[in-house]
Amino acid sequence: MNSPLKRLFVAASLLAVFAVPTFAAKAKIGAAAPDFTLMDLEGSSHNLSDFAGKTVVLEWVNPECPFVVKHYRSGNMPSLQETATNDGVVWLVINSGSPGAQGDYNADKAMAWMEKNGASPSAYLRDQDGTVGRLYGAKTTPHMYVINPDGTLVYNGAIDSIPSANTRDIAKAENYVTAALNAVQSGVMPARSATQPYGCSVKY
Repeated sequence: MNSPLKRLFVAASLLAVFAVPTFAAKAKIGAAAPDFTLMDLEGSSHNLSDFAGKTVVLEWVNPECPFVVKHYRSGNMPSLQETATNDGVVWLVINSGSPGAQGDYNADKAMAWMEKNGASPSAYLRDQDGTVGRLYGAKTTPHMYVINPDGTLVYNGAIDSIPSANTRDIAKAENYVTAALNAVQSGVMPARSATQPYGCSVKY
């Protein structure tokens, strides 16, 4: 049935997925990436400044978001993580969901989720008060950032060029994160340093 009520429901559902929080972020392309400290799933503290001289990827995550599910169940995100970390890149997964929000997994559940999906980041970090997410202006899951070895933020945006939750679109899309990492390796700025992130809103 294609009733006005049904169309309104669909529109509201799409708005809930794509609606993004608005706030002033301190992270700016071409400027020093703001430092932060977060705890990993084993209780160890990680400072961004600890990784000076290394390329760093920040990936905002919500394990229950359909867009995140797309990139993990397909093996796309784990493959990107493995390739990058094998090349010496530090890959930090950050969950800025507030306590009790969708996808705010405790340490055991998050570790089980990573194992089930073959994830291999350098660390999975929890940001339950949303401080780091707001610092960087993280709006969606996934939302990706690339920081070069000089500590400069060189990419902020989507993982790729097709904003959908359909795994069949992965092969057709341009992967912006891979392109940014290749540019950093070549010592240049990415051709696209900022794109529109897509996915579920971060559950601050």
